Amino acid sequence: MSADMQIADKLATRPHILVVDDDDRIRQLVTRFLHENGFVVASAESAGAARELLAHLDFDAMVVDIMMPGETGLELTKSIRAHNDIPVLMLTALGEADDRIAGLETGADDYLPKPFEPRELVLRLNAILRRRPKPVADMRVRLGRWVYDPAVNILQNDSDIQALTTVETTLLKALISRAGEAISREDLARMCNLDDSGERTIDVQVTRLRRKIEQDTRTPLVLQTVRGKGYMLRVDPV
Repeated sequence: MSADMQIADKLATRPHILVVDDDDRIRQLVTRFLHENGFVVASAESAGAARELLAHLDFDAMVVDIMMPGETGLELTKSIRAHNDIPVLMLTALGEADDRIAGLETGADDYLPKPFEPRELVLRLNAILRRRPKPVADMRVRLGRWVYDPAVNILQNDSDIQALTTVETTLLKALISRAGEAISREDLARMCNLDDSGERTIDVQVTRLRRKIEQDTRTPLVLQTVRGKGYMLRVDPV
């Protein structure tokens, strides 16, 4: 393998981050620090420039300043959320609770007020990336007596087929992405991009999903409750 190909392979495995901030100094500082900590970084000085990059490139997460002239970071994030679930970490000089809530309500995953420690930015960004569901491979998985096929988004066995709702699908893929691991309700709500009632919604959707997956919902063997930690999905290869 050539040196160029080896470099390309290494870059492909590193998280790709888009930094959006109209302040040249902060944008360059964040870009340099993230690069030094193993990220592949692109930057944009405005919401419009960010849209141009998003139209042609794929990113694993965005770091977005709220207070930008023209289209603000809040407006950019809200519009992106209509068609893209990319994780967003917001930066802002505003530190009041109402401002933080406004950012999270637009669909942001986390919020870091300025001034901030660059190391904290890296830690928060890594936490967001860990919470994000990994893409479910085209390979099917077995869930007890059912086989889940992501290509057609159905549960099937030898004699029956069950369709899944959009929310059930999102939840199931989040659980599959961390199969065998206990995931808290809070993390599942974030991974599924649910609103303030997310944790209650998770409980409702888990109950509904169990009705489709489990032979006996009173003693679930596939989608289990881990006391004090959350929910865990057990899967097997097909």
